Amino acid sequence: MFHPRNRHQGHYDFEKLKSRSPDLANYVAKNIHGNLSIDFANPKAVKALNRALLEEYYGVKDWDFPEGFLCPPIPGRADYIHHIADLLSGELDGNPAPNDSPVAGLDIGVGANGIFPILGFHEYGWKFVGAEINPESIRSLEKILNSNPELKANLEIRKQGNEKSVFHGIIRPGEFFHFSVCNPPFHASMEEAQAGTRRKWKNLGKPGGKRHEKQLVNFGGQESELWCEGGEVAFLKRMIGESLGFRNQVGWFTTLVSRSESLPVFASSLKKSGVKEWKVLEMSQGQKKSRILAWTYI
Repeated sequence: MFHPRNRHQGHYDFEKLKSRSPDLANYVAKNIHGNLSIDFANPKAVKALNRALLEEYYGVKDWDFPEGFLCPPIPGRADYIHHIADLLSGELDGNPAPNDSPVAGLDIGVGANGIFPILGFHEYGWKFVGAEINPESIRSLEKILNSNPELKANLEIRKQGNEKSVFHGIIRPGEFFHFSVCNPPFHASMEEAQAGTRRKWKNLGKPGGKRHEKQLVNFGGQESELWCEGGEVAFLKRMIGESLGFRNQVGWFTTLVSRSESLPVFASSLKKSGVKEWKVLEMSQGQKKSRILAWTYI
C-alpha cells in the first residue's frame, strides 16, 4: 500500500498518459485482462511510462537518460520521499511535513535520472546536492536540468572523485543537510547483478539466454549503480562509519535496504557509531516490500 500522499494510487490512466508522452502510445496495448498496459520487461516502454508520469504529475520536461542506466520505479521512489517528509516533521502517521522553510537534502548517487531531487523539489520545494561518481550520469542529469530551469536552480551536482568515499569530498565545512537519501548498489559482483535481473525477467514471464544479455544489461543498470565490492552490506557499513564524521552536518541519514536479513548487521554498526536514534521505515507497493534505514546523531 502506497503512502497516503503518493500521487500514484490505483491503476495508471494510460489514455491520459499517452497525451503527455506520444512515444508511450507505441507501447500501450490491452493485456490478457482486457486492460490497457505496457510490457514492463521492455526498458523502452518503462522509460516512456516514467517520462509521462513525471510530466503529468510533476511538470518535468525532456526526462531522459542513456541506454544501460537504471530506470527508477517512480511510485516507489515517491514513497521514499514522502516517508522522509514524515521523518522531518517528527511524525510517522502520515501527517504532512511543513514546506514553508528551506530544507536541504543530499542524494548519494543521484544518478543519470535525478529522481529523488525531482520528486523532493516538486512535492516539497526542497533543495538538493546530488553526489555522483559517473561522468556520463552527470552529463545526462545536466541535460535534464537544462530543460527544467526551476529544478536546476535547486539541485547542485557534485562529482565524487573517490569510489571508496560516501560523504567525504561531498559535504563541505559549515554545510548542513536536513537529510540524506541513497539507493545503494545491492550486489557484490556483476554476475550476481545479472542473475538478479534474470530473476526479474523470469517473474515477468520473459525468457533468458545469451541473446537477451544486452537487454538484461540495459534493463539492469550501470556497474556503479548495481554492485560494489562486498555488496550492500559493505557499502552501508562504510556509509554508517563515515556518517559519524558528519554527525553535526546531517539531520537524518537514510538509505534503502534491499535485504531485511542484513538489518541486524547495520544495527550493530549503528550502535558502535553511537547514534542517538535509528529506525526502519517499512514500505509496501503491492507484493513488493522495501525499507528505509534512518539514523541520527542529533
